[in-house]
Formats: sequence, structure tokens, C-alpha cells
Amino acid sequence: MLQARQLGKALYVGVHSDEEILHNKGPVVMKLDERLTAVEACKWSTEAVANAPYVTEPKVMDQYNCKYVVHGDDITTDANGEDCYQVVKDLGRFVVVKRTPNISTTDLVGRMLLMNKSHHYKSIVDNDHVLLEKENIDKFAKYATDSTGLKQGSGVYVYKSDNTDLVQLVAPSEIIAKKYSKIFYVDGGFDLFHPGHIEVLKLVKQSAEKAGAAVVLGIHDDATINKHKGLNYPIMNILERSLCVLQCRYVEGIILGAPFSPTTQFLSIFPGKVEKVFHGPTPIADIDPYEDIENTEDLFVEIGPHKYDDMNTEFIVKRVLDNKQAYEDRQRRKGWKSEVELKLQKEEKERSQK
Repeated sequence: MLQARQLGKALYVGVHSDEEILHNKGPVVMKLDERLTAVEACKWSTEAVANAPYVTEPKVMDQYNCKYVVHGDDITTDANGEDCYQVVKDLGRFVVVKRTPNISTTDLVGRMLLMNKSHHYKSIVDNDHVLLEKENIDKFAKYATDSTGLKQGSGVYVYKSDNTDLVQLVAPSEIIAKKYSKIFYVDGGFDLFHPGHIEVLKLVKQSAEKAGAAVVLGIHDDATINKHKGLNYPIMNILERSLCVLQCRYVEGIILGAPFSPTTQFLSIFPGKVEKVFHGPTPIADIDPYEDIENTEDLFVEIGPHKYDDMNTEFIVKRVLDNKQAYEDRQRRKGWKSEVELKLQKEEKERSQK
């Protein structure tokens, strides 16, 4: 979506119906309205188009004045093993971008079913951490861009547990930097970044706009989340979770490795004054991480009910595990489709070389 937005002046994102996905791919993990919420919250998306056909139709593109359809350099097939984009390819209305080698729905479902922790990163304590490698800092810079995907946007900072300061990895734009004079802070794991998270951030953003403040998120590291939630949580590691958060239009800065308890000392090292600390009513472990600030000049604000306040990471995992057989079948079907898609990709490459 970022690469697609960088190519034009607007990006319309077609979202398939649950029924179309079930027929062509397998059972959905997130329902249509939930997926629309996620697409609408992406800062590079101009508009989400509900119930877009699984096999792209030129007439639907024309309805939104879209000259081209953009897709990764892998081939996607329908239930019959046919290329979903062959029609628009033949019309010269297909643009290929490099496929992003990030986590997929199939990978996430696999992690839920296997219950392993091999994807977790160690805590950030020194400069040798994988998050601080140039390749990952470049990723943060790309995802921190503004709504055009071409200019500076959000700031990215890291908090090391042995430091008393924040280290800036990606500088915010001048506009956002000025807004940092007032900061509304939200922290959490943001695992399987979902509509529950998005609705909370939307509410915080609305309050922040009224106050002329910036929304900055603190993201806990994998070890912190696992300590309090156990099992194989988080399902997504801190790099994956951070990139999910950065693409959200309601976020203007993130802090990697934020502490579980946002003490007044921690809040004092921000690039501006923290005026509010928000959190939902969801109970967390057996301790109160906000105990230090709850009675500090109305600093702590509990977020009220919202459309998806019954949704959390465990809710989604339970949804998958309750339908384990269906998702295992989906994984097997994905394997069959991958073989077909690789064959089509090879044939297409051979044609282009002739």
C-alpha cells in the first residue's frame, strides 16, 4: 500500500467480502467490517472500497477513476487456479511493485497454531540490537512517512532499559515536531494490530486534535509482554508491531521498548510535555501499571467504550483456535495454491523474456 501510494495522487483499496475470500482462499480471520476499519486507518489509503471482486474488474477501477491496479511481484490465483489480474495485465493496466517480505496472515495463523516463541526479539539494552540495524531503521523511516509516502512524518524513538533518555531513530516532520509541545501518550503491546486498537487511537486522536497535541505511542518489547501474558505472546514481534502502528493515520510518534509502567520519570524524558496518558478499561495482569501517575494532576485518562471494545489479541487467537480444523485446511490449501502460483509466475517470466 505504501509503494502504491507513492506512485500516484490517490489510492483506492479494494477489500474483498468474507464470502469471496472463503471461496477463493479459505476462512477469514478478520471480518469485512473489521478489515475495512483497518484499511481506512492506513494513512496511505484514500478510500476503502468494500466488496471489491476477487478477480479485478476494469469497470470497478473505472468507477473510481483508477488508471492502474498495483500488486506485488507474486501471482495471486482464484479458486480455479487462474491469475486474478490477467484481464488487467492484458489491458496494460497492471503495475508491479516489489513484494514486501513481512509477516502474512498465513504466517500469523501458523504461529497461533504452533504456539512457539522463535519469532520473539530480546529486550533492547544496547546498540547491537537487531532493531537498530540500518535495514530496520530504514524500514521505520519508510513507514513513518506522511500520507503521500514521500515526505517525513512521524518520529521514531527507542527507550533502552539501562538509559535515562530517548534515542531518536527517525526525526519527525517540522509540523509534527512543533505539535510535540503537547503530547497525548498511549502505551501497550498492539499485538495483531486490530480494530480494537484502531478505535482507541481514533478516540485519542480526536481528543488530541482539540488540544493541538500529538499522539505518541509506547510499544512494549516482546519479553515484557510475554512476562505478563505468558504462552507464546506476543504473536507478532516488536518490529512487526511497530510497523503496523506506524502506518496508522492516528499516530504521530512511537517509542520502542517503552516500560510497562509509564512513571513520571519516564514521561519527563519525552521530546515534549506529556499532558495526558490514555488507557482502556482492559485489566492488565495483577498489577496497576499506571499507579504512579493516576493521581498526578489529571494526567491519567481512561478511554470509554467504543465499537470494538470487546476485541483484543486473545479474542482473535480464540477465533482461530476455535476453528482450528478450518484454518489448518486453509494452510494446506495455501500450499497447493502456492505451487500453482509459482508455476504461473515462471511461465509469465518466460513469456516476458521472449
